[in-house]
Amino acid sequence: MSRANIKPDLIRWACERSGAEMDALAGRFPKLEQWLSGEAQPTMKQLETFAKATLTPLGYCFLPEPPSETLPVPDFRTVKDHQLKKPGAALLETIYLMQRRQEWLRDYLIEEGEEPVSFIGSATLSTSPEVTAASIRETLGITAGWADEYTTWEGALLGLRRAAETEGIIVVINGVCGNNTHQKLNPEEFRGFVLCDHFAPLIFLNGADAKSAQMFTLAHELAHLWLGKDGLFNLLDLEASNDEVEKFCNKVAAEVLIPTEELNRCWPAESRKLEPFHSLARRFKVSPIVAARRALDAGLITRARFFEFLNAYQEDERRKLGKKSSGGDFYKTQETRIGRRFGLAVIRAAREGRLLYRDAYRLTGLAGKTFDMYAEKLGFKIA
Repeated sequence: MSRANIKPDLIRWACERSGAEMDALAGRFPKLEQWLSGEAQPTMKQLETFAKATLTPLGYCFLPEPPSETLPVPDFRTVKDHQLKKPGAALLETIYLMQRRQEWLRDYLIEEGEEPVSFIGSATLSTSPEVTAASIRETLGITAGWADEYTTWEGALLGLRRAAETEGIIVVINGVCGNNTHQKLNPEEFRGFVLCDHFAPLIFLNGADAKSAQMFTLAHELAHLWLGKDGLFNLLDLEASNDEVEKFCNKVAAEVLIPTEELNRCWPAESRKLEPFHSLARRFKVSPIVAARRALDAGLITRARFFEFLNAYQEDERRKLGKKSSGGDFYKTQETRIGRRFGLAVIRAAREGRLLYRDAYRLTGLAGKTFDMYAEKLGFKIA
């Protein structure tokens, strides 16, 4: 039986990079300790399984030493009193997967004769946040009073996502790497990222993050597209890092969701209510956290009051999340994990014979009957 000639340092690096618990990996690979000590080496089949489990490219295992990996997008994550850790395997693989999807869709749209979108890079840091926010709302068709069409902020979030997709933006929401439920995305590591492109702009929201924060993150990422700036961010407490691009995008996001003029007009009455932030949330169809953060940034409340509310609200969210037991509808989940715009293009290309089904499976992470059922859910019947 052939053995893989792999150095223990690379085994250790792959384990650490994966972010998985060592006990869990040892349970899956009984000889892991021997591999780490150099007393034994895995078979090629064992190594392939190990590489897949740790999201390690198989070729990396044969390098003379662990590679130095860097993020393929600008890092705008907040740094407070600690250094950011090296990017985890799940984050890196997610970015690479989104880049592959974007590249394929870009080529497909060009072949289809599609025109590039006009809004990428249409704003600069010298453009006022109010003007940029107005441009975003106008482009997406969410002009004054758009949120009144929805009864809840969750519905408004879906509406904003659909409006972005209609204008050519791929919007993906996922809390795991691809469809691998064993490789969860850590919301403390990042909340989202954006990949600019004139044909296939892409926004990714970390689905493991609190639902209450996703509306603001989506608006923040839209601002990145208008600037034409790729970026990865975590937006701790909905607060941007100490960077001009991030500060600008936060101001734009706030203005998109709760315009300053409207906020100042309604705040005197709202502030006298028992739950002013919930009342603001109902009015503007955002989450109460976003409403509170907007009040803080507008100088209407103190930081102490904001963080008191934030901590209480997040604790309540954690309790509610702990009570949930259902995994939800698989195919409905795929619409957010894959992105409706991207999924429809892949299915259409496969049905027309312009894309091998093997490649369609690779791009979507779905195969065989699962892919066919997903296509049917989106309105396509696979022959």
